[in-house]
Amino acid sequence: MERIKKYVRIEDTQKFISIILITGVILSTFFVIAGGVFYLISSGSSIPKYHIFRGEPAELKSITGIIKNVLSLRSEDVIQFGLLLLMLTPVARVLFTFITFLHEKDYTYVLVAFIVLSVLCFSLISGGA
Repeated sequence: MERIKKYVRIEDTQKFISIILITGVILSTFFVIAGGVFYLISSGSSIPKYHIFRGEPAELKSITGIIKNVLSLRSEDVIQFGLLLLMLTPVARVLFTFITFLHEKDYTYVLVAFIVLSVLCFSLISGGA
């Protein structure tokens, strides 16, 4: 009887992980498409100057800047927020997996999930440097 409970718990865990991944991808897709449509409406008729390199503003390069500026509803900010959501989706999945393994007291996988979560967070915060 205990095996059946554990099997159901694994199924529930897998279902919740798939919900996390699907929700993250759908939300990020919505924000990127909405920002892209708004960008095309607002400045789609302008001719780009490809011979001049113009980097992204500093506020679009930090997580706090992206979250703070998304409320301004500028198209670049909305697109960047969608991309941030897409990057945070696997982080949420690994965090949920870490918590699940911790709850199950499976410390080998807790350590593995912690290492993966640390690498993901470090990479996201440091900008991949």
